Amino acid sequence: MPKKLKIKLVKSPIGYSWDQKDTVKRLGLRRMNQVVIKDDCPQIRGMIRKVKHLVEVEEVEEGGSDA
Repeated sequence: MPKKLKIKLVKSPIGYSWDQKDTVKRLGLRRMNQVVIKDDCPQIRGMIRKVKHLVEVEEVEEGGSDA
C-alpha cells in the first residue's frame, strides 16, 4: 500500500517570508492545528522540508482496518 503523510500546522507562518506562507497554503493548511493527508512523494517532501519548523509530520498507512 502507498504511504501517506499526515501534516499538521503547529506554528503560525505570520512573520515568515512570503514563500514559506505560500508553501503552507499550497499544502492545504489554513488554520492552526489543521491536519491534511497527502501522498508521500518527493514534491510534498520538499515542501515539508521548507516549512519543517511550522509543521509536524507523521507517516500513515493508506486504507482501513481488516476487521
